[in-house]
Amino acid sequence: EVQLVESGGGLVQPGGSLRLSCTASGFTFGSSAMTWVRQAPGKGLEWVSTLHNSMCNTYYADSVKGRFTISADNAKNTLLLQMNRLKSEGTAMYYCAKVSSRWTPEYHEYEYWGQGTRVTVSS
Repeated sequence: EVQLVESGGGLVQPGGSLRLSCTASGFTFGSSAMTWVRQAPGKGLEWVSTLHNSMCNTYYADSVKGRFTISADNAKNTLLLQMNRLKSEGTAMYYCAKVSSRWTPEYHEYEYWGQGTRVTVSS
């Protein structure tokens, strides 16, 4: 059974940092592509970042490029998202997901989702 469990969310002031984690099980994490997606209150899903191709390629939404870093700790089957210089528009539920084999930077398709971790950026 595939499981994705996010953690690390919380309340942070604008300009602050948080690191999100997603612990995976039930599949070969080291050879999988993984992504972070967020959903702000009252809005739709927004793709944030993807780690692809045996963890060598990374992709970022323009809204987070230069501030967020996606990475993986393969020894712990954990996907990470370091978020720096957070803005109020970063307030959202953040989900990690296992990417489908058909995912491309232009076509986003996911197989499994975690339950999410909430991030609130507020003073």
